[in-house]
Amino acid sequence: MKILLIGGSGQLGHELLRTRPEYVELHAPDRQALDIVDPGNICKVVANIAPDLIINCAAYTKVDQAEKDREEAFLINQTGVHNILMAIRGSTTRVLQVSTDFVFDGKSSSPYLIDSPANPLSIYGMSKWMGEQVLLEHYAEHSIIIRTAWLYSSYGTNFVKTILNLVSERDKLNIVADQIGTPTWANSLARVLWFFCSQNSLQGIYHWSDSGIASWYDFACAIMEEGLIAGLIDKPIEVVPVLTSDYPTAAQRPSYSVLDKSQTWELLGYRGDHWRESLRKMLYEYKASGAGAT
Repeated sequence: MKILLIGGSGQLGHELLRTRPEYVELHAPDRQALDIVDPGNICKVVANIAPDLIINCAAYTKVDQAEKDREEAFLINQTGVHNILMAIRGSTTRVLQVSTDFVFDGKSSSPYLIDSPANPLSIYGMSKWMGEQVLLEHYAEHSIIIRTAWLYSSYGTNFVKTILNLVSERDKLNIVADQIGTPTWANSLARVLWFFCSQNSLQGIYHWSDSGIASWYDFACAIMEEGLIAGLIDKPIEVVPVLTSDYPTAAQRPSYSVLDKSQTWELLGYRGDHWRESLRKMLYEYKASGAGAT
């Protein structure tokens, strides 16, 4: 199977490259070679590769900055999807689009179903939702949308690595405790994406994150505890739970964005690892790469 990966330089793209199945001929041009906002460029690349499937991991993900850079956020997250469809028009090339829990408003008290009404609170969330709509309205028969949440990995910049650094530098951390979701190791998501790539008959929206739920405060405490055990930090510090209202940001976040994954669980035949187990695996991998204090 010939697959074109767009956005291969990010943490999810990095994990997809690492976990590529043997049957996949994977093409992952960098942004200089493939620019999702340049219709002519993407048409040329797609014509040269002639992929059976396109995985789109490219996204504008600077959630707060997007409130100011609205045009760029929509250009990448919505228009970029349209450019992909223009490049494959007339073919049956499938598209796997990665989306986000930010399409929801966080007012639910139970995990969001795949058909729960979207109501994004931020420009980032709205732009990603509009990207979903491009596929659902114009290419639903040949597309899959996977929503995920709270991604991290040993590669790139993310919450886990930020907390590890801050714990080593400070005596106390204030972490938001009233935003609830599910941390997700990009490696586990990558493996699920490869499963979906292998299923030619699947289409529509699916959800995936690791199992369990947590607040950012819970997640930060776990990172410190597991980081100590792994030898990535020298000593524990005080972690203080605070309210979102104490630390206002440019973009509003959903206060609850747990995704219902029952449909994906049924397809896979398993529920995936609990987020804390995935975190532990990632931290030991990170240590093995030469990172850490000890």
